[in-house]
Amino acid sequence: MTYDNEAGTSNGSMSVSAMFDTNADAQNAVSRLETLGISRTQIRTVEGAAQSTEQRASTSDDKGFWDSLGDFFFPDEDRYTYAEGLSRGGVLVTVTGLTAAHYDQVLDILDDEGTVDLAEREESWRSEGWGGYEVSPHVTGARTVGSAVGADGSYADTSSKTGDESIPIVEEQLRVGKRDTSHGRVRVRAYTVEEPVSETVNLREDRVELERRPVDRAVTDVDTAFQDRTVEAEEFVEEAVVSKEARVVEEVSLRKTSDTRQETVTDSVRHTEVEIDDERSDTPRTTR
Repeated sequence: MTYDNEAGTSNGSMSVSAMFDTNADAQNAVSRLETLGISRTQIRTVEGAAQSTEQRASTSDDKGFWDSLGDFFFPDEDRYTYAEGLSRGGVLVTVTGLTAAHYDQVLDILDDEGTVDLAEREESWRSEGWGGYEVSPHVTGARTVGSAVGADGSYADTSSKTGDESIPIVEEQLRVGKRDTSHGRVRVRAYTVEEPVSETVNLREDRVELERRPVDRAVTDVDTAFQDRTVEAEEFVEEAVVSKEARVVEEVSLRKTSDTRQETVTDSVRHTEVEIDDERSDTPRTTR
């Protein structure tokens, strides 16, 4: 899962975040990023809990992972999912300050090293009973000034100990981030095939024929009488010679283009309204 931090930076740089199951996979990705030329100061690694899922820490430890991701530009739902992944032993790698030239290369490296598909992982966790962000205490900000966190992560009212009672005024604020989702890949594979071809060529053959004719005439000076002589004639036959030349007849390439579109995100936010009903006769009734 990746996030474009362009909206939150002055130079239009981007950030990419990815979750790994093991620290070894995360370090392999970090090493490849450094080989690509990404500065170590641009790479941030957050290691999760060391214990397995059956030995997970308490809810207060989960809140520690939530708080540790507070300075990341994540939507709260994904921030809570990342915190859950860390509590289950995952490792989060975030690369900041990316230029457009490095953005796609960084995505490919993180995918090659086995990043976690958070959508699939969320479904698996929910099948085990995990409720997700919507049932977490971070949704409503339910903790008040006069409350404390119990060992099981619940909130206990301690206002009676201080003599004061307070009601928090809570407002939700809408934050819109961006993340890349895969719509599939295009692969071009080159391989070699053989097919029969034929060409017609005319070939010449030379033949030597022996011809004997009966002759009856007197010997002349031209005739060489009573001397040894040898007459030779050589036959020639043309044969087809095959040669092959490889030529480039077409080129196939992949080119990525990017388009920018505007999308309006509509949602609802909640806030707390407080109505004060003072029954004292000398104080007017006030409503907010």
